Amino acid sequence: MKVFLAITSLRQSYGGPAVAVANLAKALSESGAKIGLWAPDGSAANIAMSSSTTDLQCFSSGLEKALHEFGRPDILHDNGIWLPHNHKLALLAAHHRISRIVTLHGMLEHWAVNHKKWKKRLAWWLYQRRDLMAATCHLATADSEAGTLLGYRLGIPVRVIPNGIDIPKLPFDQNAEQPWTRDSKGPRVALFLGRIYPVKGLPMLIDAWSALRPRGWVLHIAGPDEAGHRTELEARVRAAGLEAAVRFLGPIASDEKHKLYRRADLFVLPSYSENFGMVVGEALANGLPVLTTKATPWSLLSEKRCGWWVEATVRGLEEGLRQATSYEPRMLWQMGARGRSLIAQDFSWPGVVRRFTSVYAEFLNN
Repeated sequence: MKVFLAITSLRQSYGGPAVAVANLAKALSESGAKIGLWAPDGSAANIAMSSSTTDLQCFSSGLEKALHEFGRPDILHDNGIWLPHNHKLALLAAHHRISRIVTLHGMLEHWAVNHKKWKKRLAWWLYQRRDLMAATCHLATADSEAGTLLGYRLGIPVRVIPNGIDIPKLPFDQNAEQPWTRDSKGPRVALFLGRIYPVKGLPMLIDAWSALRPRGWVLHIAGPDEAGHRTELEARVRAAGLEAAVRFLGPIASDEKHKLYRRADLFVLPSYSENFGMVVGEALANGLPVLTTKATPWSLLSEKRCGWWVEATVRGLEEGLRQATSYEPRMLWQMGARGRSLIAQDFSWPGVVRRFTSVYAEFLNN
């Protein structure tokens, strides 16, 4: 099977979709599929350098040239909507009668649609609605996103496949009776890792931290700044007198992420909207319990007792932090171990790849 994967960018600063699509391309090629990977900013070239499979071709040329070089695919799998290259892919798929599958990555969720809403409203009526109705299948990463898609009544089949998560080897035994202390001499660390952007809800987190001020804990905020949002957050920290308790780490290289997870005791994602939340899965895979909001699709945190799933409000975050920061290291350790088992069971790549290939086969030449 030949699959052409397209995404706006594969740079780390693009967030979870970039990680998910890059890893999907590698996993599919390792399973025997022939994969073409393309992004309009040329960032696919970086993926080619890190891949050892010959069945993965990464293109940095223009879209039509890339498709010509790859040869006619069985499936065009686009990741994202709204942008000119998404519209062009829809036109090419229709012209050449190629099945086109679209993963929305949360781009029709309420918060996303209302961000730059006038431009999106215009695009919706000019081409985007028509392009979505011409797709063969829509993919969601969680049941909640599938419900949003079905609410648009586009008449297109919707399938749910979660993002795959790498399960890293840990430099310690998580089954040991005594918890491994990340830094027994220093303060305990609550970590946020992601884009510094309004949708992530960081002002709420800082306000909740200010109200609680947990003794013996510090908050680390890591990730690239977007639209100058970090300046606003730093001013909020200063106004609350939290300079000693809140630290901004800046962008983190992909090969440093796991070290950052392992130096933390708790992961926090206070988002207003997430269709999946790759960092939640990554944190759990590293044995770290997670606190996130009900604006993310991670009810499993409460169900599997590996974290907290709270209202996306200052009060909700404060109550979750109150519980989490009161736990002994052993309790957080045990929660992290359950989370790692959850990811290995439900989100590891072999199972996720089987689900993708099943959907591709279902809609091949449809």
